[in-house]
Amino acid sequence: LKGLLKRGKDLPGFAIGGLAGGEGKEDFCRVLEIALPKLPFNKPRYVMGIGYPIDIVICTAFGGDMYDCVFPSRTARFGNALVPEGTLRLKQAQYKTDERKVQEDCDCICCLNYTRKDLNKIAGKETEASIVLTYHNLRYLMRLCEQMRKAIEKKTFKEFCIQFTKKLYSLEKDGIPKWVSDAFAKVDIDVLK
Repeated sequence: LKGLLKRGKDLPGFAIGGLAGGEGKEDFCRVLEIALPKLPFNKPRYVMGIGYPIDIVICTAFGGDMYDCVFPSRTARFGNALVPEGTLRLKQAQYKTDERKVQEDCDCICCLNYTRKDLNKIAGKETEASIVLTYHNLRYLMRLCEQMRKAIEKKTFKEFCIQFTKKLYSLEKDGIPKWVSDAFAKVDIDVLK
């Protein structure tokens, strides 16, 4: 980090890599806590390989600006759709007769043209499902980034993090994982209140 900072004035931005490679979430957060606050805020800070929605929000809370990952397309191949309440596993039997869109307020090609029932029939079997679910997952993440940007501009990012996290884990029997509340606490955001 010291060497990177020495050369910082000559660099167009900074990248943090090696995360999302199987390390524990506590280690992931420790790297964010050590690196991101020390990097200049006037240059982009890119966190490589980050694609889970909660990871993107946490990285943004620590000061990350950009992310990339195969997760939206990889999870789509298995018939999974990202939604505000978590992940819909559309191959499950409960979606065989579900006529709802993947996400009611989504404007992507998937949500405009397919029901959960439609996707249940083809998920994991036909390439079409992977393609349209990838469109949905990417649109979901784009909208998430738009929402974060607006919250930052309005100075309501802490409230956004609390609402986002509570909704994301609202259907989980164990609620918000400890590592998530601990990570947000390091940047003075109490997602448990």
